[in-house]
Amino acid sequence: MGIILDTDVIIAGERGTLALENWMASRPDEVFAVATITVAELMHGVERATAAHRAKRQSYIENILSVIRIIPYLDSTARRHAQLWARLEAKGQMIGDYDMLIAATALEHGAAVATFNKKHFAAIPGLKVLEP
Repeated sequence: MGIILDTDVIIAGERGTLALENWMASRPDEVFAVATITVAELMHGVERATAAHRAKRQSYIENILSVIRIIPYLDSTARRHAQLWARLEAKGQMIGDYDMLIAATALEHGAAVATFNKKHFAAIPGLKVLEP
């Protein structure tokens, strides 16, 4: 099994509220990855950063992305996403669009999601959620 990192986990690493490298190293048998939407969320943070912080933030994000697998959003992911979306909508348990994409990616690949937003992912049957 692998672990898909939610955006908030990477941001916590950047902010120093999580020793991300240490946490990942403590799980040497795991393969870590991010969903493509996470790349967009992280780069959005770079684009919105003040000039004083932009270079440092971009360097941190680029370093993380250079050593972690990025899982693309494929047709198969889109189909899993659509199923998940329909189920959650029918139950009145919608979560954020980006969280749903991350969850669909994790389910497709049989991976857990590492997040500090466990509540957002709790409505998704079969999804293993970890809090670093």
